Amino acid sequence: MDHILSKYCPRIEFDSYEDFFENFRIDVPKDFNFGYDVIDEWARVEPEKKALLWCDDHGAEREFTFTEISQLSNRMANSLRSLGIGKGDVVLLILRRRWEYWITAVALHKLGAILIPGSLQLTKKDIVYRASSADVKMMICVADDYVIEQTEAALPEVPSVLNKVIVAGSREGWISYDELLEGGSPEFERPIGDQRTCSSDTMLIYFTSGTTGMAKMVMHSFAHPLGHIITAKYWQQVRENKLHLSVSDSGWAKFGWGKIYGQWIAGAELFAYDMDKFVPTRLLQKMQDYKLTTFCAPPTMYRFMLQEDVASYDLSSIVNFATAGEPLNPEVTKQWREATGKTIREGFGQSEGPVLLANFPWIEPKPGSMGKPSPLLNIKLLDDDGFECEDGEEGAICVTRLREAYPPGLFVGYYRNPEMTAEAVGGDVYNLHDMAWRDPDGYFTFIGRNDDVIKCSGYRIGPFEVESALIEHPAVVECAVTAAPDPIRGNVVKATIVLAAGYEPSDGLVKELQTHVKKATAPYKYPRIVEFVDELPKTLGGKIKRALLRKEAEEAAKAAEKL
Repeated sequence: MDHILSKYCPRIEFDSYEDFFENFRIDVPKDFNFGYDVIDEWARVEPEKKALLWCDDHGAEREFTFTEISQLSNRMANSLRSLGIGKGDVVLLILRRRWEYWITAVALHKLGAILIPGSLQLTKKDIVYRASSADVKMMICVADDYVIEQTEAALPEVPSVLNKVIVAGSREGWISYDELLEGGSPEFERPIGDQRTCSSDTMLIYFTSGTTGMAKMVMHSFAHPLGHIITAKYWQQVRENKLHLSVSDSGWAKFGWGKIYGQWIAGAELFAYDMDKFVPTRLLQKMQDYKLTTFCAPPTMYRFMLQEDVASYDLSSIVNFATAGEPLNPEVTKQWREATGKTIREGFGQSEGPVLLANFPWIEPKPGSMGKPSPLLNIKLLDDDGFECEDGEEGAICVTRLREAYPPGLFVGYYRNPEMTAEAVGGDVYNLHDMAWRDPDGYFTFIGRNDDVIKCSGYRIGPFEVESALIEHPAVVECAVTAAPDPIRGNVVKATIVLAAGYEPSDGLVKELQTHVKKATAPYKYPRIVEFVDELPKTLGGKIKRALLRKEAEEAAKAAEKL
């Protein structure tokens, strides 16, 4: 038990949050490599230990031990090496939730290659930008009509891509993944010399799905998986040899958070549900039928599951529910507890790091709060002058004391952009530009991105509080609160709302929602503009595009001025 964890963490069990925060440590070997030091090591000490249980919406199911993951990844590493992939070469994967993702990722880590995860939703333009920016040498894609169409349209503009591999299908001009897997030897020696990896080498690049501008290339080193011990063991609370599900496509950073690194280090078995699309009742059925032990999903999924009869599903096997990606509205927490008897533990972070704040096991979650800081990251709230904020004061969430001890798991810069890297992490502080406040008990509450905070008639209004008030109303499934230009007040609060089944847009409903917010929070925070939509615009990572909504409101205001 805890064999792998104990190699890197001097202490695993803690008596309190304070004990955890003060005494938790991660020792990072200079040559740590997830493929050899986690996958192959589990295969060595527990050959039959289960690693992955995969299923889809069409009745397919497959289970893998760590020994099988080890041998299959060796086969793939050998085959990829025969195609010219080695240390430092960049490979872009678009594999949905196919089991081949885990095999390929481990193989690339063993080779010392750089992995870029890609979403199914990437367009030709997105692929050209990513492949050109990083000099991608190979693409490995699932046999999805849209993915193949966009990739084939993009590749003529990206001469760096020398090979393309297709998974779960065949196509002229593409290399068969199955043939590569069958053709490689199950033996693969750990490289030495200039092909050997160091923990400081680049392992992974996430293209952040920014709400404005082109995506940035977030660069993680081979030490990154160790940082996710905090994410998996102490926030998601995965159990060794028990099934854990984090709902995420492999193209998102949430996949790295919840579906591979920290979970396998902690010895959990990953449950991979390769859904065609998110259908709340299907997901609830899987959670019940496979008797999951731990579960994590973004708040949006909890909101839509709560539109169904959650209480009719037996979710008693799940000991911990977690969420991240966007703030969790208190009303969702309340309804989930009523339906399941268990609370949801919120966590907070970015593509740039592991979980930074969370509701850890020793603390009772406060609805609406992200919890308390993770150890090792020295999280502080700083004001505009760089001074630490007092309780109740609004400040920017920052990782501090970087020069003293750079935390494992935190990104090491932006790929091929030394200027941006120096600005972000070249000093002693990494400023996330996310605003929050801390209560006297040490709990942090999210306010919004610095750009999202609404300045209206001299007030500063955090969108999350207004959104949470709206979510309390049964008519609201999902909403986004943003600023809209106003000639008198400068800005006013605008709510863009997705209605629950059975509700229709009307002036009466607008007034009802406005009155509800006035009663639920300070009256000046109520939305003076309410717009009903079928769905909210979201990034490839599933986050609401508030910047786009603000831009649309600005353009509407300018058009109105011309009338």
